[in-house]
Amino acid sequence: MARVLVTGGSGFLAGQLVAALLARGEAVHASVRDPAAGARLQARLAAAGIDPQRLRLFTARLEDDAGWDAAVAGCDRVLHVASPFPARLPRDPDALLPAARGGTLRVLHAAARAGVRRVVLTSSFAAVGYGHPERAAPFGARDWSSLDGPGITAYVRAKTLAEQAAWTLHARLGQPFELVAVNPVLIVGPPPPGPLAASLRLVRGLLRTPLPLLPRLCYGVVDVRDVADLHLRALAHPQAPGRRFIASAGEFLWLAQLARHVRAHAGRRGPVRELPDALARLLLRLDPGLRPLAGDLSRWRGADSTPARALLGWQPRGVAQVLADCADGLIRWTPG
Repeated sequence: MARVLVTGGSGFLAGQLVAALLARGEAVHASVRDPAAGARLQARLAAAGIDPQRLRLFTARLEDDAGWDAAVAGCDRVLHVASPFPARLPRDPDALLPAARGGTLRVLHAAARAGVRRVVLTSSFAAVGYGHPERAAPFGARDWSSLDGPGITAYVRAKTLAEQAAWTLHARLGQPFELVAVNPVLIVGPPPPGPLAASLRLVRGLLRTPLPLLPRLCYGVVDVRDVADLHLRALAHPQAPGRRFIASAGEFLWLAQLARHVRAHAGRRGPVRELPDALARLLLRLDPGLRPLAGDLSRWRGADSTPARALLGWQPRGVAQVLADCADGLIRWTPG
């Protein structure tokens, strides 16, 4: 029986993918960093009422060659989801590269050795829409973040270089498998029991802060269930290979707008105010990891997800529904 490898199986998106694949009868391999992560994945599946009999767990770390050949053996498709998304941005701009770029190359080399047919890479809108001069047009699949421009954090740098390295290696190896990239904006949605993903910690902060004073930063959101659905469509559609698909629920919002949405849905009262850019710039510069965001203040962005909708038939939830479901889930969230 053909199998699918999902890397980083205990993560927010990867766990959703493992559950969806098992629910539709697929045999799944999942890589985890350590046994504790595997136990979290098993608990998550049990909580969702999903039989794990067709799941095999493999310990493999993005920074290490060990374990990847075993994890991909017998698989004809790979969903490479694993990548570092730290709660706090490191001050070293290259700190995330060994896991993000190095890990991507390890997985792709292992996929080529195993004769995998298709790889879907979870990239990010961070690899598309950052470091550019301001513009009114939304960013699309032909755009790449400019790493010499403003707003380039260690995360943006890592995701951009990792995806570029994937396409370069794919060409250099003679395209031994089909390659597709999915580039989601900020992934939110109902959290599973256990540790919160970094993106959900951001929304929880907006929900809980009694008197939020927020910098004028702009983000798109998309539901984790819809991002998983797009990955599965990219894994199967005959016209997907060689393409990048941006995943966004719709219009981008300022942080204050995001906060008003989730707080109103949760019945939280109190004003939400935006910090003047000059003060926000000063505060951001006090933290070396956040300092690059100072160049991103009051910079609007948009994303064009038309190819995913038109070619793959993707129909995501709208922004209001995404934020409402996320707020509901965070209110009911059970720490692990």
